[in-house]
Amino acid sequence: MRPGLAGLAAEMLSGASGRLRPRLGSLLLAPGTRTAPQPTSSAESPRFRSTSSVQGFTELARERSKSVTSFYNQSGIDVSAEKASVRLTLATLLYSGKSPDGHHILSSAKYLHKELPVRIAHRIKGFRSLPFIIGCNPTILQVHELYIRAYHMVSDFPQIKDQESDARFCKLVQQLLDDHKDVVTMLAQGFRECRRHIQDETLIRSFLDTTLCSRLGIRMLATHHLALHEENPDFVGMICRRLSPKKIIEKWVDFARRLCEHQYGNSPRVRINGHVAARFPFIPLPLDYILPELLKNAMRSTMESHLDTPYNVPDVVITIANNDIDFVIRISDRGGGIPHNILDKVMDYHFSTAEESAQDPRMSNNLFNNITNSGNQSSPMHGFGFGLPTSQAYAEYLGGSLTIQSMQGIGTDIYLRLRHIDGKGESFRV
Repeated sequence: MRPGLAGLAAEMLSGASGRLRPRLGSLLLAPGTRTAPQPTSSAESPRFRSTSSVQGFTELARERSKSVTSFYNQSGIDVSAEKASVRLTLATLLYSGKSPDGHHILSSAKYLHKELPVRIAHRIKGFRSLPFIIGCNPTILQVHELYIRAYHMVSDFPQIKDQESDARFCKLVQQLLDDHKDVVTMLAQGFRECRRHIQDETLIRSFLDTTLCSRLGIRMLATHHLALHEENPDFVGMICRRLSPKKIIEKWVDFARRLCEHQYGNSPRVRINGHVAARFPFIPLPLDYILPELLKNAMRSTMESHLDTPYNVPDVVITIANNDIDFVIRISDRGGGIPHNILDKVMDYHFSTAEESAQDPRMSNNLFNNITNSGNQSSPMHGFGFGLPTSQAYAEYLGGSLTIQSMQGIGTDIYLRLRHIDGKGESFRV
């Protein structure tokens, strides 16, 4: 980091952003880089400072400058960020098997222990590349700090040699999963707070796509390792041997309908057709992120386009198509379609058609924001216009796609296409 920029950061942090100082000064610095603050007399008036008081203030400012400089210059993170991550195919994870002596668990732990610092360092490098005024947003900076803290926690963990050290490592991994569970919501809030400072939408889109997909990959690998310790004949780690798309759809249909009924007093009926008996190996986790968002959108548009007849609304129809390469889930609603003037924006971060709904006097209190914020899960995409773009990024990360076909005046079809783990063609990597 250039000295001038570090000084500017220190000056900003010593002023209006004073509440950031404890985190930068105490939580994030690598061992050996912390500087003890100079004590000041509590009896001194803030209006009439003695020479020693001024000197103490200068020392504090110098300390903050060092804090910011060290925040951006940590050699261990820099070295890890230059390494390439090792992405595994899910077919490898599925067919690696379980060994009676638990060797497969130790192998997984050693891989994760080596891989996590590299992937976390890549994300820290991404935060450093953000425009300065955005990177200094308190909420975004808080996420940045979470990643730096996670890097040091994993890097400082000793080498895993036996089941005892693996058990301690599992506790650390679970703690990190809990600490980072609200990261997407925090990023959404932070970027919304500094939205007026964003000049290059492409740069921010690239940052969010990469960061969110990397986060999904890390969480899948971490969840997989923890699940390897469980005895479940239907699963190998996080991979369900015979996942039923119909059952997982039904689970999230019930969730979305409860939210819809709570807000609107009614909800559309949902019909599922196609290859309803299909079963195949797959990971429930990304579907648990994507399906609720797509279903909430379909139900919201259906209810809002029939506000005059809320107890007589058309069904939402879900079709499952399965083949030997991939599977497709199509969600069809009759919610009037997406207007031409906003069709190109619905995949943009922070764009929500709820803003259009708020203009309707019958939609008091912006019901869509309520419905998307009232879920009991900590998963992302709740009420910040992150739902569709994040779902699309996840689908593409998993070797698939998310596309929209809208018939203005009728409704919208959305197609979620995902590759099989063990299908024909190359499997995707996480």
